[in-house]
Amino acid sequence: QQRDKLRQYQRRITLSLEGERALARRLLKEGRKEKALLLLKKKRYQEQLLDKTENQISNLERMVQDIEFTQIEMKVIEGLKIGNECLNKMHQVMSIEEVERIIGETQDAVEYQRQIDEILAGSLTEEDEDAVLEELNTITQEQMDLPEVPSEPLPEKIPEASPVKNRPKPELVAAS
Repeated sequence: QQRDKLRQYQRRITLSLEGERALARRLLKEGRKEKALLLLKKKRYQEQLLDKTENQISNLERMVQDIEFTQIEMKVIEGLKIGNECLNKMHQVMSIEEVERIIGETQDAVEYQRQIDEILAGSLTEEDEDAVLEELNTITQEQMDLPEVPSEPLPEKIPEASPVKNRPKPELVAAS
């Protein structure tokens, strides 16, 4: 609001400067040099006020930008604070001891499963393994029904095939 008021003030001074400049010219034409000089001094003073006003507007705009940036920083800090609180709550729920206990239980379960696998793998005797392989071969034979192989010996020479007759190629005729 203050910035807008200063801008309005600048416009009034600018209009006043133009009017005083025109009035000083008219006074000079009329020969009233002292009055014109006084108006030009007043004009110069108002130009200095205009410069000061511009500096104040710049300061206000800088301050507004600083305030906006500080508000953004506050939001970031608030977000970090909330995130930190969430992490602390998660750490309370999941303590280091709890994590170590879960990892230990998982390792124990993996070791137990490995032992079971070793027992199962080692419990088959050689006879059992032979029976398993024989059953596998039987299943594969059942799945593959191959034709029987002829018992007669193969001929020594392959008879030559009769030559293929060359047929004339048909001519292509364009349709009209």
